[in-house]
Amino acid sequence: MTPSGARRETLDRLQESLRTVIRGKDDVIDLALVALLSRGHLLIEDVPGVGKTTLGHALARLLNCSFHRVQFTSDLLPSDVLGISVYDQHRQAFEFKPGPVFTNILLADEINRTTPKTQSALLEAMNEQQVTIDNVTYPLPRPFMVIATQNPIEHHGTYPLPESQLDRFLMRIRVGYPAEESEREIVRSHSTVNMLETLAPVMEAAEVVALQDEAKAVTVDEELINYTVAIVSRTRQNEYLSLGVSPRGSMALYRGAQALACLRGRDFATPDDFKRLVVPVFAHRVVLSSRYTSTLRKSEQADEVLHEILESVSVPM
Repeated sequence: MTPSGARRETLDRLQESLRTVIRGKDDVIDLALVALLSRGHLLIEDVPGVGKTTLGHALARLLNCSFHRVQFTSDLLPSDVLGISVYDQHRQAFEFKPGPVFTNILLADEINRTTPKTQSALLEAMNEQQVTIDNVTYPLPRPFMVIATQNPIEHHGTYPLPESQLDRFLMRIRVGYPAEESEREIVRSHSTVNMLETLAPVMEAAEVVALQDEAKAVTVDEELINYTVAIVSRTRQNEYLSLGVSPRGSMALYRGAQALACLRGRDFATPDDFKRLVVPVFAHRVVLSSRYTSTLRKSEQADEVLHEILESVSVPM
């Protein structure tokens, strides 16, 4: 099922509006929307000042969804994110005070600056869209999406995200520095804050959920499932990888390809949809072995291995 005409126009307006704030990064915008449509979570890794936080702010404003931003620091506690039970003297009972995770879009800013204990507090929320406090389970609103930013692990004061946490993110992307012309436009605009304030909502939460349902209904041929499994198997057998892609990663690629097809106005996925997403969906899920040597930056080394694996797997016709 392809998006209806009205929803197609809404998606186009959403993309165009994001481009007014995130200049010259159409690919980044498309990947962020793929994560949204596939009910996934997005990890944005890059140096400070390239628009990671701005992307999260802009997306939340355009979707007209509830939004919370949490600045992750070394002293942040799990209860600061999830919430806490407080004793009510008048009622003589504990009352749960929801934390910022109870929102449609949660911007976890610099997530790798907090301790692993606080990082892991998000695992249940990201995986099951619910939070359990004191043996009571509280559902999260729909849609629910975590957009986390992190500085490269080479920076001081960072805690690398554990593999179990990374596996919950549908994809990891990098924004990168803008091209010179795009940077000139950014400088002319003077203030990103002012640009964000001019954004008007183009979609409601219910429309987002409807689009997610349509993306889930996109047809995927059996040969493309075989193609996915072949790529994943190569990551587990590759001599330069000590940890291959998990089954959760296989499902993430499948869902992402459906969402990309939906974003492009199709009711069926193609091999190009899968190929386009292999690196952003798989790169943060693999671990390089000590046998691998490269002159590339550490954050790009897994990309190189995955590109080589892609070249070695036959594309279904």
